Amino acid sequence: MNDNIIDWNEIWKNQASKNTESNNAMDCAGIWQKKENARQYWKAVQNNKEQTQKTIKGLALTPDSRILDVGAGPGTLTIPISHQVTHVTAVEPSEGMMSVLLDNIAEYGIDNVKCVRKRWEDVDVTADLDGPYDVVIASYSLGMPDIKEAMQKMMDASSRYVYVYWFAGEPSWDTHYRALWPSLYEADYQPGLKCDVIYNVLYQMGIYPHMEVSTVEHINRFYSIEEAIEHFRVHYSITTDLQESVLKDYLQSVLEKNNDSLVMRNLYTSVKIWWEKHVVGDAGELS
Repeated sequence: MNDNIIDWNEIWKNQASKNTESNNAMDCAGIWQKKENARQYWKAVQNNKEQTQKTIKGLALTPDSRILDVGAGPGTLTIPISHQVTHVTAVEPSEGMMSVLLDNIAEYGIDNVKCVRKRWEDVDVTADLDGPYDVVIASYSLGMPDIKEAMQKMMDASSRYVYVYWFAGEPSWDTHYRALWPSLYEADYQPGLKCDVIYNVLYQMGIYPHMEVSTVEHINRFYSIEEAIEHFRVHYSITTDLQESVLKDYLQSVLEKNNDSLVMRNLYTSVKIWWEKHVVGDAGELS
């Protein structure tokens, strides 16, 4: 690449490394290893069904569609989409999330979902998947260290559409991390990168996507301060009594009382980025 041109993928890789280091080497998949945390996330999904329905409505789905859901979590999209299409392959690296996803598949009597428990960077498109897929989705699951490689692999798996969802600006949880990190670790928190870098990586790959911006509220509800502490313990890598005390004081200051529960309201600016595989630019080994 020309020395005068910014390598946006290198910017992503460098900041992803800083984010992981500042978070005590805890990546997104590591946060959801415990099944109870994954269950709590699924409960939050049920409290935010309108957003899920809006996301699904914005996808190009037909009854004959074959879908790949990258970073499927507990089945936020996989479960409802499975009732509308022929097949879904759900890729999810976290043990806790995969366990809840399998529970949900059994509970809803779903028989058209294949589960692959691997990090996306470790997936072999030919050996691990049943592609190509009409629609590839990565919904708030772009914690890959090499975003260009991740996007190329999604392109390889897709026969037509790719949809990715990520963040613009600072989501409220980054605000919480920034506030807590100096007290917990005597260091500043290093946030992950946002959608502007993804757009520029895609542009340098010869992909000129559509973009749509919306504001989203995601609610976590707890029925005791102890439940909230347990949920956030892994997010903030809490290992000592002093750190737990800091976390407790902070949560008591930010959680809202709502009847018999405590509520954490997470606000963020969501960006939907999507394109058709054959509609790419002249930079185009991807066409």
